[in-house]
Amino acid sequence: MIHYLYDFDKPVSRDNTHSAKWNYIQQSVGVADALPMWVADMDFETVPEVTRSIAERAQHGIYGYTARSQGYYDAIIEWNRKRHGWRVEKSWITHSPGVVNALYTSIRALTQPGDGVLIQPPVYHPFYKAISKNGCKTVLSPLKLEDNRYVPDLENFEARLKEGGVKLFILCNPHNPVGRVFTAAELTAMGELCLRYGVTVISDEIHSDLVFKRHRHVPFASLSEEHAQNVIVCTAPSKTFNLAGLATSNIIIPNEGLRQRYDQACEQLALKSFNIFGAAACEAAYKHGEEWLDQLLDYLDINREYALGFLASRLPELRACNPEGTYFLWLDCRSLQLDNAELEQFMLRQARLWFNQGHIFGEEGSGFVRINLGCPRSVVVEALNRLEQAVRSLK
Repeated sequence: MIHYLYDFDKPVSRDNTHSAKWNYIQQSVGVADALPMWVADMDFETVPEVTRSIAERAQHGIYGYTARSQGYYDAIIEWNRKRHGWRVEKSWITHSPGVVNALYTSIRALTQPGDGVLIQPPVYHPFYKAISKNGCKTVLSPLKLEDNRYVPDLENFEARLKEGGVKLFILCNPHNPVGRVFTAAELTAMGELCLRYGVTVISDEIHSDLVFKRHRHVPFASLSEEHAQNVIVCTAPSKTFNLAGLATSNIIIPNEGLRQRYDQACEQLALKSFNIFGAAACEAAYKHGEEWLDQLLDYLDINREYALGFLASRLPELRACNPEGTYFLWLDCRSLQLDNAELEQFMLRQARLWFNQGHIFGEEGSGFVRINLGCPRSVVVEALNRLEQAVRSLK
């Protein structure tokens, strides 16, 4: 019998913490008792060493400008070597308050207004805004849904690149919201096309640590030296260890020229400042969080299996994609025959569930919802029971 050191079943009240997920439900959706399972924010206490590290730093009482320590860099380098088999050099590592900030900055650094930026919907919705707010053109190469599993459409992907005008490809791997962990072969195929057509890759790998046992995350830059020289890799401890509020991401850019352009764009926007507590948390998490993460993944895997089993046996009219990574469940509700507005209101008012609506991830997500399973199992059970009762009320 496995002995677990961490209690992920323990409910942790987030009242009076200004939680965007829990403390503003009525104001946000108008249903006070809606169960919030939308934003990518887990309901688990983080690694105890992280909490202690933040507390120790806070006790000092002076919170002035702070440089990144050698220990900080060493923690990032060792984590990537051990967890992903990727040898990162210190000089490659630069900073951003968040991965979304890094996407905006990368587009600003590497494009001119009117340039094309390719994405693969249904995909993380801030990608669309990062492109449009920088005056670029959104170019779509939707993933194909084959046997309830999303795969890259390489023929369409190449056709979009061949049309010309595409300067960047934003890759999401592991993919949010559909939960794919792309294989080395899939990544290589997309990467080779980008090299052929002179397109730089921005690889959002924020969920890289949240991968289930039967799958493996392959950092895009680890594919080959040629691919490493054509990518900006966006990483962070925020999703892995539930640290999003500490605004600390690590952007890894092996190509010196790309890194200089990225850093220059950061300086133009004054984005080089460093969060003291984010630094302490990041270093502690990468140094001490491996056992915590392994147990978290086991727990999330059981949540995933429970949800898939419940849906298959009790709500077979709704089809869930089996996620290979992340803590999201991408659920196909098109059989309910509700339009986007109707589906949202049904989930909120009949089911009393606050999920992300699929259409925000692109037209390809219409009729789907994204469910956050990063919560105690009791919450998953309650949510699925509410969903079943609401669906039955339609009949």
